[in-house]
Amino acid sequence: MSTAEQVTPGSPHAADTHDLIRVVGARENNLKDISVQIPKRRLTVFTGVSGSGKSSLVFATIAAESQRLINETYPAFLQGFMPHQARPDVDVLEGLTTAIIVDQERMGANPRSTLGTATDVNALLRILFSRLGQPHIGSPQAFSFNTATVSGKGGLTVEKGDPAAGRAVERKEFRVQGGMCARCEGRGSVTDFDRAALYDETKTINEGALTIPGWSMDGWQGRILRGCGFFDCDKPIRDFTERELRDLLYKEATKIKVEGINLTFLGIIPQVQKSFLVKDVDAMQPHIRAFVERAVTFTSCPDCEGTRLNATARSSKVAGKSIDEVCALQVSDVAEWVRGLHDPGVAPLLESLRDTLDAFTDIGLGYLSLDRPAGTLSGGEAQRTKLIRHLGSSLTDVTYVFDEPTIGLHPHDIDRMNALLLQLRDKGNTVLVVEHKPETIAIADHVVDLGPRAGTAGGEIVYEGSLEGLRSSGTLTGRHLDDRARLKESVRTPTGVLEVRGASTHNLRDVDVDVPLGVLTVVTGVAGSGKSSLVHGSVAGREGVVSIDQGAIKGSRRSNPATYTGVLEPLRKAFAKANGVKPALFSANSEGACPACNGAGVIITDIPTMGTVSTPCEECEGRRFQAAVLEYTLGGKNIAEVLALSVTEALEYVSAGAAKTPAAQKVLERMVDVGLGYLTLGQPLNTLSGGERQRLKLATQMGEGGTVYVLDEPTTGLHLADVDQLLGLLDRLVDSGRSVIVIEHHQAVMAHADAIIDIGPGAGHDGGRVVFQGTPAELVADRSTLTGQHLAAYVGA
Repeated sequence: MSTAEQVTPGSPHAADTHDLIRVVGARENNLKDISVQIPKRRLTVFTGVSGSGKSSLVFATIAAESQRLINETYPAFLQGFMPHQARPDVDVLEGLTTAIIVDQERMGANPRSTLGTATDVNALLRILFSRLGQPHIGSPQAFSFNTATVSGKGGLTVEKGDPAAGRAVERKEFRVQGGMCARCEGRGSVTDFDRAALYDETKTINEGALTIPGWSMDGWQGRILRGCGFFDCDKPIRDFTERELRDLLYKEATKIKVEGINLTFLGIIPQVQKSFLVKDVDAMQPHIRAFVERAVTFTSCPDCEGTRLNATARSSKVAGKSIDEVCALQVSDVAEWVRGLHDPGVAPLLESLRDTLDAFTDIGLGYLSLDRPAGTLSGGEAQRTKLIRHLGSSLTDVTYVFDEPTIGLHPHDIDRMNALLLQLRDKGNTVLVVEHKPETIAIADHVVDLGPRAGTAGGEIVYEGSLEGLRSSGTLTGRHLDDRARLKESVRTPTGVLEVRGASTHNLRDVDVDVPLGVLTVVTGVAGSGKSSLVHGSVAGREGVVSIDQGAIKGSRRSNPATYTGVLEPLRKAFAKANGVKPALFSANSEGACPACNGAGVIITDIPTMGTVSTPCEECEGRRFQAAVLEYTLGGKNIAEVLALSVTEALEYVSAGAAKTPAAQKVLERMVDVGLGYLTLGQPLNTLSGGERQRLKLATQMGEGGTVYVLDEPTTGLHLADVDQLLGLLDRLVDSGRSVIVIEHHQAVMAHADAIIDIGPGAGHDGGRVVFQGTPAELVADRSTLTGQHLAAYVGA
């Protein structure tokens, strides 16, 4: 007898009724016990102001739980090697499918990682050259700059199974042909050190002659230096013999014994290379990057001419090109080169290469080259690069999660991104998108609007339904959805110009341009046209120029807006002065820390294979400080109560009375100016959204006192309603006598500009020229560029 379920004709099968993702009682970060139902196999856009809880719902709840459940399917042994994820703070999550997160995180900062290696295009090219390359030089690894050429020979002792047969010695030799350039070890550049930046030769080592970040004579480093016996630590370095100096700087790893303990001594330069130079310079912490830029000079490797490959790998060619020449082309040109290849023996390989390279062009990245270091890709470029892996996938019924996929895209490119999102949906996938751009909100099948405001004033579902319903909902997003900026009736007159002559960074074609000063100048153009190359390559490094780029803030549980912006330092001093004690007592990372949780505020329990459990510290109740420290007050509040204040409340607190602190007041005013008044001073940085971190960086660097400010896409992560506030801030900067140069795609910022410099006309080698310079009104009237056409449509001209 069959036990299969009986299906009434015309009724859906039980398996087809699971068409919703149900979230009940979500409380991650600022979410207020919210419940929502998300349709599967549809495109759902999550909107709301920055900090309203979008990422907490989509990434920290739905995607996190999906990934945690998948990880639990692996054996306990494997789970021990995987990152542990705690269950999100939610009552019910039903209907989840496998989640693939396509976020804005920068790609790996390994200096050997390139666009080609990160997308596996290089792997396919290596196979292609190993099959068709002439002369034939070996297997695919012969074309890999991550594989060194090694060889060896010698005697191999073989024990026979029959004891009577004894042992036999066989002569063996081997050789592995790799493609790595031996001199630069596949990095493409070699380093030279400025010794003056490593040590002060007038001092002894014991007097602190070594000036390398993190090196101290008080710890193990000092004990190794004193106990190695290779030089005298009480003699000025300028008096070292040639051998002593060579040992200090270059000595290879050598075993030594210090105070009865076996240790290893390594020269300064090998240590710096091992500790600091394994990462891309742009991914380093600011103080480390400053040291490396001061102490190390990077020059193109003379042996491989920057190609990373040895002469053997570069000698083999296919259709007249070597693999390094192919990787130096922009992707759209590589696609044309591949189309010219016809060999039945590698037909499937050529088809796979063509599909992948065409996906680059479809997604608006055809201007990149395969040898572009992965760490130099912007957040938007990195996100679109990750998307390429999924476009040709045969998987269906997957949940794709995107974090503002239109970041870094010109209005001309947003249509293509929308088409790709719809393509993923139409294959039967659930697509969840966190987004602010009205062009992407417009293609949604379902909209979830969070708010009503940010931080503690957010975390609620204020609207859920169709796009038309959102327009009439009365929410902040609904009211601003159809906002369109107007062109300014009058523009400011420049007070001077900043001359740029012969700019040739990346794809720029010997550009000459006069950047107006004393006004708001917007540099525009399609993605890859050369905007950042012009501004960062020829303007940002000059004296008096403060550059605020898209580099991420490294946030941990111990860092917060108060520590990052420096506002806590004057507050600690004010507390110390008012109470007659040391400022260090008012630091949760120093003497004032709660001994039970070491100032973290939480106790973290790591149970192997079962995840990490975080619970508030019972002794300090999550306040991070010792009880004795909390007895000291300033203006009626202790330090923990001050850190619990919002920025707006803290500004009122330090502006008058016993707690008046002018230094803290200035910083807090700037935070309010950039729209961060709702943040609490003690909120961990790792809980801030991408948009909040960008604006926190802006607030911090506004205090550096420059005369020219360079901002790289400051509208990143900003809600439609917050763009007006940003424009007001830019106006105040200009009205105070500063010059502001903004790299931007947002049409509202273009319309508000005093001057526009449009780079183009296309991307990569199709760009790199100034195609327009003038006022926004002149650009709209001209309409000869893509930017002009889109801006005209935006303002309704």
